[in-house]
Amino acid sequence: MGDRAWLDAHGVDSPTALAGRLDATGYLADAGLATAAFLALRMGRPLFCEGEAGVGKTSLAQALATLLDVPLIRLQCYEGIDAAQALYDWDFPRQLLHLRAAESAGVHGVMRDGVHDTERLETELYDRRFLVARPLLRAVETGPAVLLIDEVDRADDEFEALLLEVLSEFTISIPEIGTIRAETPPVVVVTSNRTREVHDALKRRCLYHWLEHPAYDREVAIIRRRLPEATERLAAGVAAAAQRLREQDLLKPPGVAESLDWTRALLELGARELDPDLAAATLGAVLKYREDALRVAQNGFHELLARVAGDAR
Repeated sequence: MGDRAWLDAHGVDSPTALAGRLDATGYLADAGLATAAFLALRMGRPLFCEGEAGVGKTSLAQALATLLDVPLIRLQCYEGIDAAQALYDWDFPRQLLHLRAAESAGVHGVMRDGVHDTERLETELYDRRFLVARPLLRAVETGPAVLLIDEVDRADDEFEALLLEVLSEFTISIPEIGTIRAETPPVVVVTSNRTREVHDALKRRCLYHWLEHPAYDREVAIIRRRLPEATERLAAGVAAAAQRLREQDLLKPPGVAESLDWTRALLELGARELDPDLAAATLGAVLKYREDALRVAQNGFHELLARVAGDAR
């Protein structure tokens, strides 16, 4: 995967040091995640992060890019994504304009330096300037970068084969131009919400880490770090309520992202602690399915909030 000496300049010499550097960016990683990320960096292996939505998988890639002071290149996966969206595509409108300009200049197959103008024109049409670099090609060409392959489980099985080819050597072959090879391979973070199982062949090329929902104390710390204007009591109340909601059988348990959104919503309404009435009114910030909202209401959500608010005082 190439030389990773450039990492040394950022003080990434141990899992503890990495956790500290991530902390400075606002991302609180536990010991397990810090170790997995450190090994991925030092070994030059992609880090495959799996877990529920909203537990911090995407934010990890963003934090690594900030820490390393390199661009974050994101490939958002979706059903039907193919090479043209992930690797490269040709800029057909610009090629057509170039062709029309050549026609206007009067290219009629005249020999010039032993080459027909028509042959020269065909070569020009597939020049690098007409190539549109998609995320994977940009990651190969950019140099030091963080490549985020987000929600790979949403892509089709065939797309994984394309990823395997690129992640193995970080080379991309373009028939009209040749092979482009990364001088410095990017740091790669692959995420999955496990809506389907990803093939073993892709996982074998990665280091794997499952991200759990954070424990209560860590969630409070995350809220305070990301939203310093939130009081300790408000952060404690939101974290405790989120923890209780995750214990219920919901279609989409709230992640840290929802806890942060909920805290922001309450802050906008002037809350300094978890007020049950305000919390119930802002439930749409934390639960995104009608069935979940009905379920927690049937389970006595207002009473639960009152107990949580009392405990947080």
